[in-house]
Amino acid sequence: MNLTELIAQSAFTEITALLVLAAIVGFIGLLLRQPLIVSFIAVGLLSGPSGLDIVHSKEQIELLSELGIAVLLFLVGIKLDVKLIRSIGGVSVMTGLGQVAFTSIIGYLIGLAIGLDTISSLYIAVALTFSSTIIIVKLLSDKREIDSLHGQIALGFLIVQDLVVVVAMIVLAAIGIGAGENHNASIWQVALSGLALLIFVIFFIRYIANPLTEKLAKASELLVIYAIAQAALFAAIGEIVGLGMEVGGLLAGVALASTPFRESIAARLGPLRDFLLLFFFIALGATIDLSLLGSHLTGAILFSVFVLIGNPLIVLIIMGLMGYRKRTGFLAGLTVAQISEFSLIFIAMGISLGHVQQDILGLVTLVGIVTIAASTYMITYSHQLYALFEPILGWFERQGAPREKPTEHHSGNTCPVIVFGLGRLGTAIASRLQAQNINVLGVDFNPAAIKRWNYLGLDTAYGDVTDAEFIADLPLRHAKWVVSTVPHHHTGINSEDTRRTIVQLTRTGGFKGQLATASQSRQESEELQLLGIDLILEPFQDAADRAVELLLEGLPEQPQREQNQGEKHGVIS
Repeated sequence: MNLTELIAQSAFTEITALLVLAAIVGFIGLLLRQPLIVSFIAVGLLSGPSGLDIVHSKEQIELLSELGIAVLLFLVGIKLDVKLIRSIGGVSVMTGLGQVAFTSIIGYLIGLAIGLDTISSLYIAVALTFSSTIIIVKLLSDKREIDSLHGQIALGFLIVQDLVVVVAMIVLAAIGIGAGENHNASIWQVALSGLALLIFVIFFIRYIANPLTEKLAKASELLVIYAIAQAALFAAIGEIVGLGMEVGGLLAGVALASTPFRESIAARLGPLRDFLLLFFFIALGATIDLSLLGSHLTGAILFSVFVLIGNPLIVLIIMGLMGYRKRTGFLAGLTVAQISEFSLIFIAMGISLGHVQQDILGLVTLVGIVTIAASTYMITYSHQLYALFEPILGWFERQGAPREKPTEHHSGNTCPVIVFGLGRLGTAIASRLQAQNINVLGVDFNPAAIKRWNYLGLDTAYGDVTDAEFIADLPLRHAKWVVSTVPHHHTGINSEDTRRTIVQLTRTGGFKGQLATASQSRQESEELQLLGIDLILEPFQDAADRAVELLLEGLPEQPQREQNQGEKHGVIS
């Protein structure tokens, strides 16, 4: 009896083998700096009939897969807060819709050009418009750029794309009437059912959601169980009335999107989503014959190149026309250079409705593997890529970049101190210097921090301290101190490069004063000294030293303690 037959004897043994395989492949993916989605896709392909062929408990795996889809779409829906949508801003709406329209139109034409039929081309075109929320948020958070201007615009893209998802799923459910399991349903029955469900969701949001979640939140575990139950319930209702479980899952999330506990729910369900999505990709891999993928290899390459180059390019063009700097447009554009896990779910839904064939799923899977893997490195090394392409990006920036002009300094006096990074430490330093009647200029690339500083009456300049053009515009020649409180992994590259960049750009910009930089450890302090930093601030050490001083003031027997300390260090009083 071989290993495959042994595993197939028990569903538990089979799932155990799949989890072990996922752990091994996930670890390899981690070493290669790939997101979990790529590893999951690889596990699905390896465990399928073209690989190790260890998937036999298809009903159990399909059940877990469907629950995973319901939870995923629930989490997409819970992010669609109406209040948040109102505050997206024009750039996110215009650029997001522009990217969706451009990608879908060109993707559709590419599909027709390579010989695909109209419906398949349409499905692929729509699938290509979805970018991975999981990947973008994770990578930007790791680089601490989630609050930057391009990070916030990228989040706006995701919200716009999520709205497109909702519309696409509803339209798909409507045109799916008469196919598959819904062939006995009439379009009017489904429309009325959908309207009734939507009215209930609005009623639920208005009168039930907040008081119910407040009571459930007293037991956080119960709140999570309830959220899963709501996702499954709405998905089941959606499937029963003909809308599809995907639309039901989305509406379940929307129903809780305006509650104050939505972030807590999303955070707690994230690991469960990742776990259940593993089985979606396993179920997906079990249906894909790798030997058939060669027939779509040319198409997969064309679509992948289009997503990797075309999507960032259209974002760069639109943001340039709207008055944003080429740097912001470039960094924001790189975030949409991939398709998402939802693209595969979208195609799988089309297969279940009988609109597209199984080989289309294989084609989109190939595109997903290529674009997700490549875009991970593109986002991780976005600043190096910008430095490489910066000389040819001038075409994508309007004269003066009116939407990103540095904030005018409202004090007419020269600022002897410039602070990079307007977090807690930077704000505390600046506030105390201002209290001593010393003018301070604060620099950050977080619009919220700039707004907060302006509210406090402090001078500000919006921009990235690793942008040479921006640094050259600062009043460095008359400054006596430049204080950097920017985290060492601010740009997503190694710490030494970031610090060296700050030192080089300020000196090149004409700064002849002294540099002060915050350090988190002794090792960092030693590295900073080698870079020529004049003053190294150690917030944790300095705060601890001051705390000890205050504690010692309240303790008795001060002389005896000093004598003991002197004897400990070999000093005789």
